[in-house]
Amino acid sequence: MVDALGYRRKFAVVAPSTNTIVQPEFDAMAPCGVTNHFSRIHIPDDPLGSDADFEQLMVRIRAELMVAVDRAMTAKPDYLVMGMSSETFWGGLDGSKELERKLVERSGLNIAMGSDASQAALRAFGDIRRISVVTPYMPVGDEEVRKFFTDCGFEVLAVHGLKCESPTAIAHVDATTLRDAVREVDDPQVEAILQVGTNLAFAYIAPIAEFWLDKPVLAINTATYWWGLRQNNITDHMDGFGSLLRDH
Repeated sequence: MVDALGYRRKFAVVAPSTNTIVQPEFDAMAPCGVTNHFSRIHIPDDPLGSDADFEQLMVRIRAELMVAVDRAMTAKPDYLVMGMSSETFWGGLDGSKELERKLVERSGLNIAMGSDASQAALRAFGDIRRISVVTPYMPVGDEEVRKFFTDCGFEVLAVHGLKCESPTAIAHVDATTLRDAVREVDDPQVEAILQVGTNLAFAYIAPIAEFWLDKPVLAINTATYWWGLRQNNITDHMDGFGSLLRDH
């Protein structure tokens, strides 16, 4: 017997309780027969005015992460997807691998994380080496992102952090601000632009930016969901979310 709606795959998705963007974006990308089942990491919507505030947010996420994973497992999912990206970049490549090990051990499932997914997405476009990144983070978070991609062999030419004032405020960033952030990090030397931070509503902006800039522009939510599908041998292609999900 298989699930009546998730007969191809049931994805457990773990995301912060403050995140209002990743769930609708993931649901919009789900092909028929794939369903998403969210479990929330409880965090307060405290102000983020400094690096110290951002580091404290990460402490709170870590304290609640495995509880959310355990809750998700009661739905008997087939696969685990991380609906948050900051923690997946923390500690560089080694930190990312250690987090993946812990999550796989805890859940007993294979997993899609933003860190692995973004690497795979960039490499799907060929020999990309020089990238720029847009984040919602404070500088301490931006540096963790830079370290991760540097560890993976990419040259990070620019990181533009939006310094969002709270976890929920990340979802309030409008399209104009995101457009301007892309412009800020673009340069003729930049071969691809990546957005991280799953609570930024970027999945529908990335394909527009790709069209005008004529280079890959990748949203973390699109990359993560694409990676989850492809890792489960689901090869459906979809318009509306950029060349990654359409062509790869």
